[in-house]
Parts: sequence; structure tokens; C-alpha cells
Amino acid sequence: MANPMRIRAAVKDGITEVRVLMNHEMETGQRRDAAGALVPAWFITEVTATLNGRKVMQTQWGPSIAKNPYFAFKVKGGAAGEKVSVTWVDNKGDTRTDEATIAG
Repeated sequence: MANPMRIRAAVKDGITEVRVLMNHEMETGQRRDAAGALVPAWFITEVTATLNGRKVMQTQWGPSIAKNPYFAFKVKGGAAGEKVSVTWVDNKGDTRTDEATIAG
């Protein structure tokens, strides 16, 4: 996928809030195209986040997540200037990793 994720991270009172907007079509495999043929399933199956290389969040997804999903979470720790990295993997084996610097 050519379009990067939009990641915003900010720390306040020792809690880092991470907000992610992912670019992905998220097809369920149940929709039909104009000719009546099923559109093949194509969706994110796993999302992982790291804070300075340490895994802080991992989740598994299925086909019911909306197109271009928005995802947010909070984690204890983190400081301004540190790096948050988010990686997704989809059911076709494609993967994308992007990172952001935590704002103060």
C-alpha cells in the first residue's frame, strides 16, 4: 500500500495516547461488484504497536472493521521525543509499518 498511516502520539501525566488512521480497503469478501462477482476478502488481521522497540499493544482483527480504520489506545510511560511504531499485516500477507515521535 502506498499511503502511510497517520500516527499522532502525545504524552500527558505519564500516559501516552496514540491515535492511528490506517489506509486500507478492508473488503469483507461478501460484497459484489457491478458484474455480480464477489469482491475477494482483503482486510487487516493483526496490528502491533511498539514504544522504543518494546511491544506495548497487539490485536487481531477480522473482516468487520471499516475501510481506512481509525484506532486509538493509551499506554503508561513514554516521553516526548520517543518513537511509537505501528505495524499491520493483512490476510494477503501485505504489511505496513510507520512511526511517529511522541509530542510533549
